[in-house]
Amino acid sequence: MLLGFSLMCAFRTYLAPSHIGMAGVPPTAVIGWCSLLRKGEKMKKQILLILGLVLLLAAKVYAYDDGDFQVWNTDVQDFKINKDLKASFEEEFRWADNSSEFYYHHYDAGLIYTLSKHLNFGAGYRHIYELKTRKFKAEKSPYLTLSLLRDLSGFKFEDRSRLEYRNFGYQADSGRYRNKLTVKLPWKFTKMEIQPYFSDEVFFGIGGANQFNQNRFSSGIGMNLAKNVKLEVYYMLQNAKSKGKWPGTNVLGTKVKMAF
Repeated sequence: MLLGFSLMCAFRTYLAPSHIGMAGVPPTAVIGWCSLLRKGEKMKKQILLILGLVLLLAAKVYAYDDGDFQVWNTDVQDFKINKDLKASFEEEFRWADNSSEFYYHHYDAGLIYTLSKHLNFGAGYRHIYELKTRKFKAEKSPYLTLSLLRDLSGFKFEDRSRLEYRNFGYQADSGRYRNKLTVKLPWKFTKMEIQPYFSDEVFFGIGGANQFNQNRFSSGIGMNLAKNVKLEVYYMLQNAKSKGKWPGTNVLGTKVKMAF
């Protein structure tokens, strides 16, 4: 996990040092740090070993805690409209209570526009049904996204900011800001191009409780199933603040992406 946080810190410093209070760190320092990761096969094996330990240790530490074990499945279809614009449709299902109870379902539709090689902008709408007090209740959530993309020493970074308006029929409306940093490692294995990655996403409430209230750390692999079909399999540790505590939830997730 130290490796993941180090990479995230380095990338955020490189992209926008003033945003995180590290304006005194020059980009050359970050580049120098990244150059240490290019020492060949030995370093590659060490990094993969650390990623494996992240999965094993996280599962062992939290699997028998008060947290739940959940299964999430996401299906995504992307349709290219032109060279800079695509439409994206997503559906997700979640099972909780040791994956025995279906409790969450959302539909999502949006547009993503490529502004440059390193920047894209998106807008969309998500309709959510979530089980609360034995009834499925709806949430309507339009959103905006802005993503920064960079390659550093073969590592692919995506830093996505997302601003949501959350409309409920059973409680006061609110807003939410989410920031997700994803790091894809520079190695691919077998003809399926199996590629390890990890990510961390933070959630901040807007209106009512203006505070940091959720974190999701994920580690997994992506692979090609066919020419236009990709599969991701991941483990996620989700911590959501509740009554002053941060219980952990273990998630085994899959995501299938189809491009047209």
